[in-house]
Amino acid sequence: ERLPKAEFPCLLLVGLSHCPPSTSMCSTRKLHWASVSRVFIGLLLDFLTLLYSHCPGYPFPTAPPVDPFAKIKVDDCGKTKGCFRYGKPGCNAETCDYFLSYRMIGADVEFELSADTDGWVAVGFSSDKKMGGDDVMACVHDDNGRVRIQHFYNVGQWAKEIQRNPARDEEGVFENNRVTCRFKRPVNVPRDETIVDLHLSWYYLFAWGPAIQGSITRHDIDSPPASERVVSIYKYEDIFMPSAAYQTFSSPFCLLLIVALTFYLLMGTP
Repeated sequence: ERLPKAEFPCLLLVGLSHCPPSTSMCSTRKLHWASVSRVFIGLLLDFLTLLYSHCPGYPFPTAPPVDPFAKIKVDDCGKTKGCFRYGKPGCNAETCDYFLSYRMIGADVEFELSADTDGWVAVGFSSDKKMGGDDVMACVHDDNGRVRIQHFYNVGQWAKEIQRNPARDEEGVFENNRVTCRFKRPVNVPRDETIVDLHLSWYYLFAWGPAIQGSITRHDIDSPPASERVVSIYKYEDIFMPSAAYQTFSSPFCLLLIVALTFYLLMGTP
């Protein structure tokens, strides 16, 4: 026998409140308003779950995936971004001792840094090639496995952390014993002793080294490399600098010495 339409909501509430499916009990049992509200909310949630699970065009929403760190593209070096490579000839962002790239994106400059270290990698903007009075951006690997972008100012041979950090859109990763990061920084900033305007040209200082509990320590080599001339963010070049292991026969002094020894051996001694 069909039940009156008015009793259908009553049966639904009774079923959800664990009452036996009997209309007589529904009419005799008094439900408190708070209990009815909780039942209604539960019914609504069950209905929405059922609706999403049976509609192929409307999948149940899930948490967005975390994007992995996009690898640095060296094919763009000298074309759409400027690059500095230090290490073995032919090295790339994953094999150089040190790698840096820069490119303009709107009113920002995007930097990519990578180095063969488990501590930190940095670039300094200097009016000369010497350490001291330099604006420094560093990517630091901490004990929790994160890579943080920090701002420093070189006071003599000591890097002092500056709380005012111009970095934005920061991302970093520690993989294969390398610290790699990417961040943006405004081209123009308010005048400050510790932050330079990047629309001006500066010497770039390249450094990397170990970290202790997320704090940077002395760089790996005594004389870190630097750009031969001032760098303009508006000019994209792909510059390679051989590391010490590959500089043996490249300096003018070594070449002159080799020529002199060769001439001496060919001529013989009197």
